Amino acid sequence: MRDIIPPVVCPACSTKLEFVNDQLFCRNPNCPAQWDKKVEAFVSTLKIKGFGPATINKLQVQDYNEIYELTVSEIQEKLGSERMAVKLFDEIQKSKSAKLVDLIPAFSIPLIGRSASQKLCNKISHIEDISEKSCTEAGIGPKATANLLKWLETEYYPSDYKTILPFKWNNLISKKKEVNGVVCISGKLKSYPTKAHAEKVLNQFGYIVKTSLTKEVSILVNESGIESAKTQTARDRGVQIISNLNKFLGEN
Repeated sequence: MRDIIPPVVCPACSTKLEFVNDQLFCRNPNCPAQWDKKVEAFVSTLKIKGFGPATINKLQVQDYNEIYELTVSEIQEKLGSERMAVKLFDEIQKSKSAKLVDLIPAFSIPLIGRSASQKLCNKISHIEDISEKSCTEAGIGPKATANLLKWLETEYYPSDYKTILPFKWNNLISKKKEVNGVVCISGKLKSYPTKAHAEKVLNQFGYIVKTSLTKEVSILVNESGIESAKTQTARDRGVQIISNLNKFLGEN
């Protein structure tokens, strides 16, 4: 039997390979083979249609910023189709409005996918707000945090992505609406034409509306004055009973 001799250098960039846990790794950050895969993952995550591996190869894109430097004429020259060039160029322009939650996982950072990005974006308002503290608050594990901080230090800042890439890098943190109470409407209403209308108004005031008298219900609306079984149950449970919803909301 012939012995299998592992390669010594990377076939793509000739950098000396390193053994880690019986696996070979190329540590060259500028390795063209690695950048092919990184660009492929980037355009896929940002959903830039028509930018698959074959197109990346034809356009010879080797960095993220090169995607946004492409012109229609350059794309047409390399793809040989004006229609494809215009379509791809439009897709690239659309990707410029990508949200931070989609941008972070686009950079092939180990252990940082959409889930981790969403957790982070619930805590930060800009990519440069990422720190060990914000990662901990977001519930990101130590290994993923280390990978993310390393990417910021070795790629994001040194490459000046904030300037050379056409993204805003900011994030609007969505605040949870304060819930004032849970409401159930019994019978016909007098203060509003329909229950749907009343529910819309209640939602605007921070109330959740239930169709049945669940344990979460804290307010029962009964404008008919009829002592229904639902009203009696609510009374027994100590639920607040309202006879005029419009007046109640006006007072609150």
